[in-house]
Amino acid sequence: MSPVAGSGQSLAGTAGHPSWRWFGIAVLVVVVDQLTKLVVIREFDLYDRLPVLPFFDLVRLHNTGAAFSLLAGASGWQNWFFTGVAVLVCSVLVWWFRQVPPGRVLVPLALTLVVGGAVGNLIDRLAYGYVVDFVLLYWRDWSYPAFNVADSAITVGVVLLLYDGLVLERRREVSASNAP
Repeated sequence: MSPVAGSGQSLAGTAGHPSWRWFGIAVLVVVVDQLTKLVVIREFDLYDRLPVLPFFDLVRLHNTGAAFSLLAGASGWQNWFFTGVAVLVCSVLVWWFRQVPPGRVLVPLALTLVVGGAVGNLIDRLAYGYVVDFVLLYWRDWSYPAFNVADSAITVGVVLLLYDGLVLERRREVSASNAP
């Protein structure tokens, strides 16, 4: 069991399930995401761009689509579609969270990062009808689609889930097969 930093309390929860305290991470992601977006909305007009580093600008963009602006050009139905998808995904992830075996740390962390990111972008969709993106990475003529804190949390969470499923699960299987 991993202690909560400095608290001496366990993150394991009862009956072997992860504690709901993990969802504090999701709340933190939502708060940081929404605060950064509010700063961008207050300080930038749409399409304004502020160079920060030779490969990184702050920019204000509105994404009515999903990742990589998928369906951004649709007539508006996509906002409700992606809202429904976010609610469904969050519901499935919370269910999955409750199924996590005892002693696992990476999966609850990953799930709460994805839920926090999904909720952060869901708030934008419900409040504005689009997601506010503001981080632009580029090199010369190439640029990565703009993103935000919520998108970053989702990405890190998915990478952690993949690492757990593809690398750590194999190690657990090998360890279990070598046990007496």
